[in-house]
Amino acid sequence: MQTILRRFHSTTPQKKVGVLMLNLGGPENSAAVHPFLLRLFSDRDLIPLPFLQGGKTNLLPKFIAKRRTPKIIEQYNKIGGGSPIKMWSERQGQLMVERVRELCPGVDISNYIGFSYAEPLNEDALDKMEEDGIDHCVAFTQYPQYSCSTTGASFNGLYRHIVKRQKEGRPFNMTFSAIDRWATEPLLAKAFADLIREQLDEVDPKLRNKFVLLFSAHSLPMSVVNRGDPYPQEVAATVQKVMEELGFSNPWRLVWQSKVGPSAWLGAQTDDAIKGLVKNGNKNIMLVPIAFTSDHIETLFEMDIEYVADMKKEMPEANIVRCGSLNDHPVFIECISQLLAGHLTTGGKTIPQMGLRCPMCTNPTCGPMRGFFSSRSLPGGVLPNECSEMKQSSG
Repeated sequence: MQTILRRFHSTTPQKKVGVLMLNLGGPENSAAVHPFLLRLFSDRDLIPLPFLQGGKTNLLPKFIAKRRTPKIIEQYNKIGGGSPIKMWSERQGQLMVERVRELCPGVDISNYIGFSYAEPLNEDALDKMEEDGIDHCVAFTQYPQYSCSTTGASFNGLYRHIVKRQKEGRPFNMTFSAIDRWATEPLLAKAFADLIREQLDEVDPKLRNKFVLLFSAHSLPMSVVNRGDPYPQEVAATVQKVMEELGFSNPWRLVWQSKVGPSAWLGAQTDDAIKGLVKNGNKNIMLVPIAFTSDHIETLFEMDIEYVADMKKEMPEANIVRCGSLNDHPVFIECISQLLAGHLTTGGKTIPQMGLRCPMCTNPTCGPMRGFFSSRSLPGGVLPNECSEMKQSSG
């Protein structure tokens, strides 16, 4: 890999850049579980529940959140009492901006966290950035693969808040740009491949090539998939890149986890796939959390306890392991750092895909949100008066 530097000059005063790292979030303690679940089940962008209207009150999300809270608290207690996603997000963000300051010397950049369902909420993070005097906000999704239920929901929330403040007569002074997907970034694939190799190094050398790599991603309701959501294709594209990085060393499958409720969801479900593989004689299985950028309840409880520990008890003949999560892996940090640096040094435009709604989209916010973020770019003065434009080329 060779770094090419191009010098340029600007006379525009330098602006303060804030990077808003968008993610779902998670409760840090037991008291935060019910508010987290209530926000989650109230979001129609994420979970298309049939809502029962009681005046202006949505009754069904409240009922589900209240009923599920004790069970979810119990699950969090088994992984330390709360979600580590905020801790990992803060660490990832700090390491990222430190590296971007090296890649773009002199840039004035800070990192912020915005969660959809836990504090700090996306809207509060935007307000904090404005209070801090940030001139330009880069909304950087931490979901590598785009889904209307995750990245789309986050951007919809940001857009609604931007419009709300405009209507209240207190519009943001910040300008905006977006990094909305990065499923096929080479360094993302390399980071996953490195983690898989590290785990394979821990197993019997005679069994390494026999391990089935079971790439597990959060599932989606089929009602969302059938609207044309790009998530399944983008997750599959990440898997393909990882297997190319590994030289197709092992057999593999893509499966889906975390189904909620009785409606049809994208399958095969991860637990069913494990049972089916073992029944068919494939006893060596490695789980790969392909759509998650850090440890949280889906990896630490669902994968490590329900799929690895509990299924080993149920099927003693099975040899089930999980590779590590991205967390602060140095290749992953370099991946998000180069993504951000590239965004800053190449104009900050999204790819054309951002402007395209799903063919059967029914969300009235989606169209104007996409129009807003896909038309954004970096204003003058985001980079220092003299800055190095970083481009990557093979060589």
